[in-house]
Amino acid sequence: MHTALFFHPACLEHDTGEGHPECAQRVRAVLAALEDEAFMFLDRREAPRATRDQLLRVHPAHHIDGVLAKVPKEGSASIDDDTWLSPGSGEAALRAAGAVVGAVDAVCTGEVRNAFCAVRPPGHHAEPDQAMGFCLFNSIAVGAAHARAVHGLERVAIIDFDVHHGNGTQTVAEGDPNLFYGSTHQWPLYPGTGAAKEHGKYNNVVNACLPPMSGSPEFRMAVQSQLLPAIDAFRPDLIMISAGFDAHTRDPLAGLHLMEDDYAWVTGKLCELAAKHCDGRVVSALEGGYDLIALANSSAAHVKSLMVA
Repeated sequence: MHTALFFHPACLEHDTGEGHPECAQRVRAVLAALEDEAFMFLDRREAPRATRDQLLRVHPAHHIDGVLAKVPKEGSASIDDDTWLSPGSGEAALRAAGAVVGAVDAVCTGEVRNAFCAVRPPGHHAEPDQAMGFCLFNSIAVGAAHARAVHGLERVAIIDFDVHHGNGTQTVAEGDPNLFYGSTHQWPLYPGTGAAKEHGKYNNVVNACLPPMSGSPEFRMAVQSQLLPAIDAFRPDLIMISAGFDAHTRDPLAGLHLMEDDYAWVTGKLCELAAKHCDGRVVSALEGGYDLIALANSSAAHVKSLMVA
C-alpha cells in the first residue's frame, strides 16, 4: 500500500498579509520538495471540504459560525494579533480539516497505509471555542473524532512535535480516556501551556518539555523515555501526527536545534508503534515550520519515513 498526500489549492488562498510567517509559500515549498523523483509513488489526492457535522464533533456551532462569519468579502480581518483572515480563509480552513478527515478515511479503509496532509492554516492551537495562534479549526482533533465516530476506532493517539505546545489539541484530549496527546515542545514558549505536570484527567497527556537551545540528543531522549513508552502502553488503534517543523535549528520563531534526520527518526519510531498496534495506520498533518528551506527538507524527510514504513 502507498502513502497518500492530501492537498487542495484553496490552502494557498488563505492570505495572512505581508510579512506574516504563516504564508502560502510554506505549502508551496513543501509541495515543491515532494515533486522530487523519490516521491513519484505518492498517492496524490485532493482534500475534501470538512462538513459542518464533522467540525461539530470538536467545535461548538457558535465557534464554527463565528469563524466563518469573520471571513471578509474583501481585504483582511483579524481574530487576534497573530491570526488573520482573507476572503479565501474559510475555504482553506475547511479544506485543511477536510484533508485530515479524508486521510483518516483512506487509511482506515485500507486504501493506503498512511498519509500526510500538506495543508494550511495549521490547527493545533485552535481550542474548541477559540481560534488563535494562526489556527482556525483543530484539524487533527476533527480527524481523530471522525476516526472514532465513523470507523469505530476506540483509541487514537495524537503526537505533536511542533516547537509550540498544541494547547487546543490537549484541551480536546485531556478529558477523554480514549484519546492520548503527547507533545515535545520548547518550554517556556507560546502559548504558555504544556507544562510537564499537565497529565490530563486520565493520565493520557504527556508533555515532554525541552529547554531553549535543546537539540537532537535532548529531543530523542524525551521521545524515547517519555512518549514512546506512553504510546505503547496506550495501545492506539490509530496514530496521528501534528507535524510541525519549527523546532528545526533554522526556524526563526523558536530556539531548538533539530535537523531533518530527527524528523525522519521520530517518524520511523512512530511508524514502528503503528505497525505493532494498529496495522501501520498513521495520519500526519502539517502544523508549523517557518523557514522555507528547513520546512521543505524536513517535510521531505518525514514523508520518506512514512513511505518506507
